[in-house]
Amino acid sequence: MNNPWNSIYLSDYENHMSSDTVMQLQVLNDMMKVQLNSYPATSVMVLGVAGGNGLEHIDTDKYSAVYGVDINQEYLQEVEKRYSNLGNILKCLCIDLSAESSALPNADFVVANLLIEYIGYECFQSVIKQVKPKYISCGIQINTGEEFVSESPYLHSFDGLNSIHHQIELTELKNHMDCIGYRYLSADEYPLPNGKKLVKADFESEFTL
Repeated sequence: MNNPWNSIYLSDYENHMSSDTVMQLQVLNDMMKVQLNSYPATSVMVLGVAGGNGLEHIDTDKYSAVYGVDINQEYLQEVEKRYSNLGNILKCLCIDLSAESSALPNADFVVANLLIEYIGYECFQSVIKQVKPKYISCGIQINTGEEFVSESPYLHSFDGLNSIHHQIELTELKNHMDCIGYRYLSADEYPLPNGKKLVKADFESEFTL
């Protein structure tokens, strides 16, 4: 089955996410700035990088490798254009995490914002066991009703996502991360204009890597 993310135009995604009723692109950008400056990592993997929102906060004196991972090759081509200033530090990888996680390289730090919702807890565990990061920072959406896609003129561009969406809860995420040796560090809430909120949850490996 073709993943529905391959059928969503990046322009529709970004216009929806930045609209006044959603505002998630802006909030995620602020979140990424915090995430990228929180831990002593020299390599970072951004899962579900889309168009690269937040990569402008990469400190090239700190990071020697930035992996942008997405299932949509067109998204990654746009990332390479937008962030050509990162040069060889930026490495874009077109990978279906549900089937090809074994192709992922290792990284000190994994950022996964609005990603676990589309692969599920168990697949995310497999990804983390492959990448073996010291630190993980996840952005998950807490909904106020049954609809996980917020209202906007671009709403119907996302109709296909119902087939792969998983509702993620912080307690369950903690349990699944604990099962693979990652201890919960902290969570921060980012309110959204429609009553929903994003929660940033951070974890650290309990093992010496």
